[in-house]
Amino acid sequence: MVFNDRTALYLQIALYMCEQILLKKWKPEEKVMSIRDLGELIEISPNTVQRAYDFLQQRNIIINKRGIGFFVAQDAEEHILSFRREQFMENELPDMLRNLYLLKIDMKQVNALYDEFIKNNFSNNE
Repeated sequence: MVFNDRTALYLQIALYMCEQILLKKWKPEEKVMSIRDLGELIEISPNTVQRAYDFLQQRNIIINKRGIGFFVAQDAEEHILSFRREQFMENELPDMLRNLYLLKIDMKQVNALYDEFIKNNFSNNE
Protein backbone atom coordinates (compact mmCIF):
# COMPACT_ATOMS: atom_id res chain seq x y z
CA MET A 1 0.00 0.00 0.00
CA VAL A 2 1.35 3.41 -0.98
CA PHE A 3 0.42 6.30 1.30
CA ASN A 4 0.10 9.98 0.44
CA ASP A 5 0.53 13.07 2.59
CA ARG A 6 -2.82 14.68 1.69
CA THR A 7 -5.11 12.30 3.59
CA ALA A 8 -4.94 10.96 7.15
CA LEU A 9 -3.42 7.47 7.29
CA TYR A 10 -6.44 5.91 8.96
CA LEU A 11 -8.66 7.23 6.15
CA GLN A 12 -6.32 5.83 3.52
CA ILE A 13 -6.48 2.44 5.22
CA ALA A 14 -10.28 2.64 5.42
CA LEU A 15 -10.54 3.63 1.75
CA TYR A 16 -8.24 0.75 0.78
CA MET A 17 -10.49 -1.65 2.66
CA CYS A 18 -13.57 -0.16 0.97
CA GLU A 19 -11.93 -0.60 -2.41
CA GLN A 20 -11.30 -4.29 -1.68
CA ILE A 21 -15.01 -4.69 -0.91
CA LEU A 22 -16.15 -2.78 -4.01
CA LEU A 23 -13.80 -4.86 -6.18
CA LYS A 24 -15.38 -7.97 -4.61
CA LYS A 25 -12.03 -9.16 -3.24
CA TRP A 26 -13.57 -9.11 0.24
CA LYS A 27 -17.09 -10.55 0.32
CA PRO A 28 -20.02 -9.81 2.66
CA GLU A 29 -19.77 -11.64 5.97
CA GLU A 30 -16.14 -12.57 5.25
CA LYS A 31 -13.67 -12.14 8.11
CA VAL A 32 -11.16 -9.32 7.68
CA MET A 33 -7.63 -9.27 8.94
CA SER A 34 -7.12 -8.48 12.61
CA ILE A 35 -5.98 -4.99 13.57
CA ARG A 36 -2.59 -6.26 14.69
CA ASP A 37 -2.04 -8.39 11.55
CA LEU A 38 -3.02 -5.58 9.19
CA GLY A 39 -0.80 -3.14 11.08
CA GLU A 40 2.17 -5.50 10.74
CA LEU A 41 1.45 -6.16 7.07
CA ILE A 42 1.37 -2.49 6.08
CA GLU A 43 3.86 -1.41 8.76
CA ILE A 44 1.48 1.00 10.49
CA SER A 45 0.76 1.38 14.19
CA PRO A 46 -2.14 -0.77 15.43
CA ASN A 47 -3.64 2.44 16.89
CA THR A 48 -3.90 3.92 13.39
CA VAL A 49 -5.44 0.72 12.04
CA GLN A 50 -7.88 0.76 14.98
CA ARG A 51 -9.00 4.25 13.94
CA ALA A 52 -9.66 2.93 10.41
CA TYR A 53 -11.69 0.02 11.79
CA ASP A 54 -13.64 2.39 14.08
CA PHE A 55 -14.36 4.63 11.09
CA LEU A 56 -15.65 1.66 9.07
CA GLN A 57 -17.72 0.36 11.98
CA GLN A 58 -19.40 3.75 12.45
CA ARG A 59 -20.45 3.59 8.80
CA ASN A 60 -21.72 -0.01 9.09
CA ILE A 61 -19.13 -1.29 6.61
CA ILE A 62 -17.54 -3.77 8.98
CA ILE A 63 -18.92 -5.33 12.13
CA ASN A 64 -17.15 -6.61 15.23
CA LYS A 65 -18.21 -10.02 16.48
CA ARG A 66 -16.83 -10.06 20.01
CA GLY A 67 -14.20 -12.69 20.53
CA ILE A 68 -14.20 -13.67 16.85
CA GLY A 69 -13.02 -10.62 14.95
CA PHE A 70 -14.15 -8.14 12.32
CA PHE A 71 -16.31 -9.05 9.34
CA VAL A 72 -17.52 -7.31 6.20
CA ALA A 73 -21.12 -6.22 6.81
CA GLN A 74 -23.80 -7.84 4.66
CA ASP A 75 -24.77 -4.48 3.13
CA ALA A 76 -21.27 -2.95 3.19
CA GLU A 77 -21.23 -2.16 -0.52
CA GLU A 78 -24.37 -0.02 -0.24
CA HIS A 79 -22.88 1.96 2.66
CA ILE A 80 -19.57 2.40 0.85
CA LEU A 81 -21.22 3.60 -2.35
CA SER A 82 -23.38 6.07 -0.47
CA PHE A 83 -20.45 7.49 1.50
CA ARG A 84 -18.00 7.55 -1.43
CA ARG A 85 -20.51 9.13 -3.83
CA GLU A 86 -21.26 11.87 -1.31
CA GLN A 87 -17.53 12.52 -0.79
CA PHE A 88 -16.85 12.52 -4.54
CA MET A 89 -19.73 14.87 -5.35
CA GLU A 90 -18.76 17.34 -2.62
CA ASN A 91 -14.96 17.24 -2.83
CA GLU A 92 -13.69 15.98 -6.16
CA LEU A 93 -16.33 16.59 -8.81
CA PRO A 94 -16.43 20.41 -8.49
CA ASP A 95 -12.67 20.63 -9.16
CA MET A 96 -12.92 18.18 -12.04
CA LEU A 97 -15.82 20.08 -13.64
CA ARG A 98 -14.00 23.38 -13.22
CA ASN A 99 -10.91 21.96 -14.92
CA LEU A 100 -12.98 20.49 -17.76
CA TYR A 101 -14.50 23.90 -18.35
CA LEU A 102 -11.23 25.85 -18.10
CA LEU A 103 -9.37 23.41 -20.35
CA LYS A 104 -12.26 23.28 -22.81
CA ILE A 105 -12.50 19.50 -22.64
CA ASP A 106 -15.65 18.16 -24.25
CA MET A 107 -17.78 15.62 -22.35
CA LYS A 108 -17.76 13.32 -25.42
CA GLN A 109 -13.97 13.12 -25.07
CA VAL A 110 -14.32 12.42 -21.34
CA ASN A 111 -16.88 9.67 -22.04
CA ALA A 112 -14.57 8.02 -24.58
CA LEU A 113 -11.64 8.14 -22.13
CA TYR A 114 -13.85 6.78 -19.36
CA ASP A 115 -15.04 3.88 -21.53
CA GLU A 116 -11.45 3.08 -22.50
CA PHE A 117 -10.32 3.22 -18.89
CA ILE A 118 -13.06 0.80 -17.82
CA LYS A 119 -12.25 -1.55 -20.70
CA ASN A 120 -8.53 -1.57 -19.86
CA ASN A 121 -8.80 -1.77 -16.08
CA PHE A 122 -12.05 -3.46 -15.13
CA SER A 123 -13.19 -5.52 -18.10
CA ASN A 124 -12.97 -8.74 -16.05
CA ASN A 125 -15.54 -7.37 -13.57
CA GLU A 126 -18.38 -7.09 -16.10
